[in-house]
Amino acid sequence: MPLSIQAAAPPLQEDASGAMRVGDSRVLLELVIRAFQDGSTPEAVVQRYSTLALSDVYAVIAYYLGHRVEIEEYLARREQVSQEVRQRIELQQGDLSDIRNRLQAGRQP
Repeated sequence: MPLSIQAAAPPLQEDASGAMRVGDSRVLLELVIRAFQDGSTPEAVVQRYSTLALSDVYAVIAYYLGHRVEIEEYLARREQVSQEVRQRIELQQGDLSDIRNRLQAGRQP
């Protein structure tokens, strides 16, 4: 019987906020890719994020290696959104150094 080869879509799901999740987990694509870029093996990624399937991590990394430009653009967009959210929060919260100083002073004997 001949081998039937079929292309498979990467195991990625887009959530309501536009974030890509790996497989059936809540683990973000950027966490898996950044871990891989930092030298982690797929097995190490699964140890870190136990809700991931090893086959999904391999598939996502293979997709990344074949589509680097698109994934890097996605990662850059996600980083930009993250920075914008961080700035909005910092503006709303104001300077927290006074609170931090009071908390640390309360811990001293």
